[in-house]
Amino acid sequence: MSLLTPSHPAGRADQTLAHNMTLLAHHELAGFGGLGEGIAMQLADDGRRILWLAHESAPKNFTGVDVTDPRAPRLVVQTELPHMKVRSNSLDVSGNLMAVAYQVNQPGMQPAGFDLFDISRPEEPRLVSHFDCSGPWSRGVHCLWFVDGKTVHMASGAPDFQPHDPRDDQLYRIVDVSDPARPVEAGRWWLPGTRVGDAAPPPPRLPAPFDRGFRAHNTNVYPQRPDRAYVGYIDGGAVVLDISDVSDIRVVSHWNHSPPFNGFTHTVLPLFERNLWVVTDECVQDDGKDWPKLVWMLDARSEANPIPISTFPMPPLEAFSRRGGRFGAHNVHENLPLPMSFQSETLIVGTFFNGGVRVYDTTDPYRVEEVAYYVPGAPRLSPAGSIQLNDVFVDERRIVYTVDRFGGGLYILEMNL
Repeated sequence: MSLLTPSHPAGRADQTLAHNMTLLAHHELAGFGGLGEGIAMQLADDGRRILWLAHESAPKNFTGVDVTDPRAPRLVVQTELPHMKVRSNSLDVSGNLMAVAYQVNQPGMQPAGFDLFDISRPEEPRLVSHFDCSGPWSRGVHCLWFVDGKTVHMASGAPDFQPHDPRDDQLYRIVDVSDPARPVEAGRWWLPGTRVGDAAPPPPRLPAPFDRGFRAHNTNVYPQRPDRAYVGYIDGGAVVLDISDVSDIRVVSHWNHSPPFNGFTHTVLPLFERNLWVVTDECVQDDGKDWPKLVWMLDARSEANPIPISTFPMPPLEAFSRRGGRFGAHNVHENLPLPMSFQSETLIVGTFFNGGVRVYDTTDPYRVEEVAYYVPGAPRLSPAGSIQLNDVFVDERRIVYTVDRFGGGLYILEMNL
């Protein structure tokens, strides 16, 4: 039952909104509750469920939380970054191996790349190797995908990649980690025209207020189609790549709504059984200044010609744009192909910054319905003055884990569906 009706939410930014979702637990993570886009779950050798969380910014690197009992989460470990000008925005776990991304504030700084950690003892993560992506034009790795224990797919700079525009610095790279101690690059792709030396001309840019770069973000590869990479390429739109030959990666699909929309394609989630793609934008400006930032449903029966058929319903702009901070789409639970990850072809769970976490029934892809939501009250001392839910992971028990971008920490929820 809603504690405040969604048609009138803006009276007090610290009020909680809820419909068909129940808060099981909230953890502020020892006062370091600013979290990024990396949430992964490990089944430890002793049977515990450890939720691993990447931090949005320094000083913390990553945090492990025991969520075996989702009503009583317990902090297990929290690690430090090497300095204040690096962030570990993204991580993924496969078995007892965890990959952690590092992005620095300015090109040329270190560490810029990713680390592999042995987490067989969650309380004592052990560094196995570092893959260096630093260089004169590189900020390192923003986001990575690591689910098969053998390959890291990532949005990353490279020491030999010089972009025409510094905003275009992160390309799609594939790294073979089948020997975790010796990671080796296996392939790469970038939007033609973004690199100095390309034969293609640079792509036309979005207007200055919305230009966030032609660079990779999410780089998802699923066992249902191991020959495909589903890439959100920010202002370059949604790109699906044929990676059957990693030495000769080819575009099979390219869909972009910007212009006339305002860029920043974040995630491409394929629903394989239904020939549909869920594509999310990311809101990156406060107070609705880059609205609309939406979640799109695409008909992908013709892979080379995906067609948008609907967008997910959103709460009212006039109310949420005044609650503080960002309001709009960001990420969705990505049906990670792992034993403890919720898998659904119809229920989509996403984060919307001050719009909270929201659940959608896509049974009719032409008429997507919102069926649940939870909007926490404003965290203490939040610079946005509102919740800013950044990412979400759902386990196979249908427990929802979502995190605040600034200081709210971890929220654990149950879907009452």
